[in-house]
Amino acid sequence: MRGARSARATTDYEAATGRIAGLPVRRHHVLLVAWTVLWFLLVEPSGGFSWHYLRQGEELLFSGRSDGGLSLYAHHPELQIGPVSLGVARLFDPFPPHTGQVLAEAVMSGLGLVMLVLIGRTAAWYYLGTGTNHRRLQQRLLIAGLAFIPMWVEVSVRFAHLDDVLALFFTTLAAYELSRGRATLVAVHLALAVDSKPWALAFAPLVLALPRPAWLRTALCFAGLVAVAWLPFYLGNLDTVAAAKFTIPNQPASSLRWFGVTDPATPWWDRPTQFALGLGLGSLAVWRGRWPAVVLLGADARILLDPSVYTYYTASILLGTLLWDAVGQQRLVPWWSWIALAALYGGTLLIPSDSGRGFVRLAFVVLSAAYVLLWPTRRTRRPRAGGGDPRGRRTARRRERTLVGAAG
Repeated sequence: MRGARSARATTDYEAATGRIAGLPVRRHHVLLVAWTVLWFLLVEPSGGFSWHYLRQGEELLFSGRSDGGLSLYAHHPELQIGPVSLGVARLFDPFPPHTGQVLAEAVMSGLGLVMLVLIGRTAAWYYLGTGTNHRRLQQRLLIAGLAFIPMWVEVSVRFAHLDDVLALFFTTLAAYELSRGRATLVAVHLALAVDSKPWALAFAPLVLALPRPAWLRTALCFAGLVAVAWLPFYLGNLDTVAAAKFTIPNQPASSLRWFGVTDPATPWWDRPTQFALGLGLGSLAVWRGRWPAVVLLGADARILLDPSVYTYYTASILLGTLLWDAVGQQRLVPWWSWIALAALYGGTLLIPSDSGRGFVRLAFVVLSAAYVLLWPTRRTRRPRAGGGDPRGRRTARRRERTLVGAAG
């Protein structure tokens, strides 16, 4: 009898967690891994478009050349790559150039799968005690992940932008630690994101989602770690300040054109406005009790005001919609992930007009920002698991905590 109960309990647990034949592998993991491998194989032959920038940057950073070391950004403002990213790129230096590139692309692709697991667990911790249906959450992650992976392969393989990959990966870690209430780790991971790619500063409002008493300590920790990475370059060569003024062409398909901005290059006010808009929208989202929208809103501000329209920018949008679809709401179908993929990636491929593509970007930003900030949402109330029996409540709580690890 006891053996039958044990077998039934094991079967129930496997059904609840989606495990395959008792193995520590879940069905949606297998499908997402296969989907990632397929896209990797399709894209890799034409991949590594920007990997040479990483190689150039890390060689200069660790060289004794006059235009390298702490003078790197003063002499090469086009290398808008954080020092953490250059340090990580150094890990692939011992390999032959092509082997190192492919290995880096494979590692970056794998980080996308890790991020999907982390977001699943973020959602499970966020809804801990509300009777979350973990199988339903897995299904939601699978459907959203099918949209996320093609864009993740775009940034990690086709363009091989290690800096963007690390910025988004560390931001995902920050969101996960936020769901656990670990303030110091939130600061550490947000700082690493900014130290990988400066535009990740737009995700800093995640700090405000922590309990108010932790704000000052977390903000100081965040600012200190950012300063440790960047300040040596400014002190080592004061001309590094000029790197912040580096401009890129204002492309015809940019949303800026719809605001009447026809400057051939980045206007002087564009970058400060981009940061201010991202920080402002993210802070508003936290004030509205919707911190899972912070990443989407920061990415929205980026593609709205950026003069360039590279497809890898869309990866940050897809991470934002993934967080919103998995954590910010509980619908089975993650509509925003697929809307983003269809509008921003599909639009790039199917809309022939530069002006039309710019309008689609503008429309997506306005509609997605308005939705996550204004559309009514409902947070499931935490039930009194186990009724009035304290032992029953503790048992139910322990079971749900066990299932948190299966949510990813």
